[in-house]
Amino acid sequence: MNARQDLPSSVTQPRLEPRPLDETVYARAQLEGLNELQARLLASRLPGYQGALKPLVAPSLRYLAHPEKLADGRRAAERIAQAVTEGESIGILTDYDVDGITSHVVIRRTLVELFGVPEARLHSLIGHRIHDGYGISLPLVERTLSLSPRPTLVITADCGSSDEPRIARLKEAGIDVVVSDHHALAVEGPPGSAYACVNPTRSDCTYPDKTIAGCMVAWLVMSLARHVLIEWGALPEATPKLSPWLSYVALGTVADCVSLGGSPANRAVVSQGLTLINRMDAACWRAMAQRLGQDSMPFNAETLAFQMGPRINARSRLDDPYAALHFMLAESDAIANRQLDVLDDDNQSRKAIEADMAQEARALAAVELAADAMALVVLLEDGHPGVQGIVASRLVHAYGRPALVLTRAAQPGMLTGSGRSIDGLHLRDALQRTHELAPEALPRFGGHSGAAGVGVPREQLAAFKAAFLQAVNEQLGDTPLYPRLWTDGELSSQQLTLATLDDIDVLGPYGREFDPPLFEGRFIVEALRPVGADGSHLMMELSHGPVTCKAIWFRALTPGELPSFDVGDTLHCAYKLNRNRWRGRESLQLMVEHARLA
Repeated sequence: MNARQDLPSSVTQPRLEPRPLDETVYARAQLEGLNELQARLLASRLPGYQGALKPLVAPSLRYLAHPEKLADGRRAAERIAQAVTEGESIGILTDYDVDGITSHVVIRRTLVELFGVPEARLHSLIGHRIHDGYGISLPLVERTLSLSPRPTLVITADCGSSDEPRIARLKEAGIDVVVSDHHALAVEGPPGSAYACVNPTRSDCTYPDKTIAGCMVAWLVMSLARHVLIEWGALPEATPKLSPWLSYVALGTVADCVSLGGSPANRAVVSQGLTLINRMDAACWRAMAQRLGQDSMPFNAETLAFQMGPRINARSRLDDPYAALHFMLAESDAIANRQLDVLDDDNQSRKAIEADMAQEARALAAVELAADAMALVVLLEDGHPGVQGIVASRLVHAYGRPALVLTRAAQPGMLTGSGRSIDGLHLRDALQRTHELAPEALPRFGGHSGAAGVGVPREQLAAFKAAFLQAVNEQLGDTPLYPRLWTDGELSSQQLTLATLDDIDVLGPYGREFDPPLFEGRFIVEALRPVGADGSHLMMELSHGPVTCKAIWFRALTPGELPSFDVGDTLHCAYKLNRNRWRGRESLQLMVEHARLA
């Protein structure tokens, strides 16, 4: 293969930079028995960490704090227990993403299977991403008020903290609202009309971990409700705990990209949840395992992040989210497989839409980059609102800047958008500052440090953009912005073994703020060939000293493009170690993330 061509000019080459190492954590880790590589990985992911290492290295549910520590936790649990014992009709209102769907499953299965609430007394309320928008939207309120029998209690999950006007409307109609959420609260504090607001980010909340996902908050609230019902004598002491539902909490936690770094709680629930998932007790897990193939087993956090999460999210991005809920709740393999077909079809459609939108977004971002803007704000007039966040992530990855992608909203005269951030910028705080600078330009927003959503009047777009860029500049200052890949340094040829991968796996689960290890090094290309339906992936054999490894580089080429290197060339690669399973046999494979001629 002798033809060569330079990389397309539209592709921005990231810099490979070694992760900074916390020498104190590095020394502590080795004193506690970790080998040099494990200590290095830990010390580069926990800068400034002063807590005990064991809860992170050996995750366990015993490190979970009691839900009584949640502000309003007891009040919320007692209101739910009252509704159960008095036969009230209950609404379950959750967000439409994976965190919301898994929260919904936790609440519903607990009410039905553990508390004995008849299905006829429950209402599932999940907003449509495009027509209703995020949270307790006005259309959802109207839908709730039209239900028969009308619920007297609504339990939210993964939403509600900034929905005071809609909660007030429900309260006026005689409906109590128990909010369980993890998103940042409004400046005014918890919604005053809510019967209870359980959110670990509350300033008066003593729960020690502020980073837990919405599904975890819901799990804790329902666990406390079980405790209350037993206290009241309404349930027997032998009523099972909610431990089996941690499989759903694990999925929601990974998919919502909350911290898996210095969070013993998140690491514990993901670790325990994966153990439960791999027992394959639920039809949804069995259907996914069958779809991915036997070689995908056992599932790990990356399976949840890149296989299950996108399929569940795809449904709500393009259509109503109930197929995702039915998939998670499926009682038979046949139903689960049927629903998974729907999710798969939507995911393929989402990929095609995303590719077109990302191409347009990159062209618009070029103008922003030419002006050296510290953040990218692009309006895709014909873009699909369900794919905004993914496209924003693509821009962040390509250009190393925070990004907001806007499209037309269903409401006339309004734009809706999703943003993604970078290390060093708290996106929700930046939007709060934007609102302070230009309140009329940002009437509605919400989110957390890494991701957020906005509603912007079209006529105020210029004012919004100016205020947002000022807010970003205030946080980032003189921080240099460029795409980068943090690496964990080099491995010797002797370390290119499955034993090294075993050492790495011991420190899992990996996820946000505890990234899977990415190494760098120089390799000689011994063989290569494009693979995939459109020839966009590269299968290679790479040698490092006396060792030759098989390697795969996904999306290395645009369709029709030829590699810019050939057999015999030396590549500087950024890569992960992967366990390649084939017909029951395992071998080491390198997953190349980036490569250039050395």
